[in-house]
Amino acid sequence: MSGAVLRHDWRDEEIAALYELPFNDLLFRAQSVHREHFDPNRVQVSSLLSIKTGRCPEDCAYCPQSVRHEAPVEEHPLMDVEEVVAAARKARDGGASRFCMGAAWRSPRDRDLERVAEMVRRVKALGLETCLTLGMLREDQARRLAEAGLDYYNHNLDTSPEFYGEIISTRTYEDRLRTLDHVRAAGIRVCCGGILGMGEDRGHRVGLLRELANQDPHPESVPINLLVRVEGTPLAGAGDLDPIEFVRTVAVARVLMPRSHVRLSAGRESMSDELQALCFLAGANSIFYGEKLLTTPNADTQRDRALFRRLGLTAC
Repeated sequence: MSGAVLRHDWRDEEIAALYELPFNDLLFRAQSVHREHFDPNRVQVSSLLSIKTGRCPEDCAYCPQSVRHEAPVEEHPLMDVEEVVAAARKARDGGASRFCMGAAWRSPRDRDLERVAEMVRRVKALGLETCLTLGMLREDQARRLAEAGLDYYNHNLDTSPEFYGEIISTRTYEDRLRTLDHVRAAGIRVCCGGILGMGEDRGHRVGLLRELANQDPHPESVPINLLVRVEGTPLAGAGDLDPIEFVRTVAVARVLMPRSHVRLSAGRESMSDELQALCFLAGANSIFYGEKLLTTPNADTQRDRALFRRLGLTAC
């Protein structure tokens, strides 16, 4: 059976069997699938800006922006359009092809949405792809953003339905899936992934990938985040995730979703060059550039460029 068959009916036992392959066999299969659909030496580069920071009413256990946690976060209201455009221009000139904007909201207010839509229009005028993450969206709000020309909307599932209640209580899994439905119905491409290292076991990682891979169509972008432990959040003391297990998850995601961009997202700042190289071999082909992801540190841009040179990778 070809590893690149597009399916939306994966069962837990099939995904678990992929995880249990010998490491070399799994990476060979993932890299083979990757080469069927992508240039293996090109990596899509995005940049992420927090356009509204802090005071989020949700209780996501990993997030320092929650008003319910004691994490030290410098709060700021929704940015002015010109500030965002200046940041986008800098990101473009630094090599990013997609500019992502995130706001710490449960869901956006209609009076704020027009300013965000203007950000989308202005950033697109710079020649960049645009992505937003604003929390939950109604159907009419998704349509408004589509009319502004939004390319991608990020709304992560975070983890499996079975483990979700351990991480957040203020928003249901169904709420997240409903927003994804609204985004797709509006013709916006989906960016949807999860976070590893939150205390979940492999069965929960299988469940997350099942939920992602059985979406039809698959999310066009699949961010795989490694938990960034922040003091003042409930997960500040979470244990380390085995790096090989992280690579296995990237590889399984590539096999399950052959045509999706699999993005190394949060947590890269703590990853060695060798670990990142294994992730690229396993089929990761997207990263975030920039020294900060919303409020947490990211890998240094100069370090990324040096790593790309060492590996013969080209940013696109």
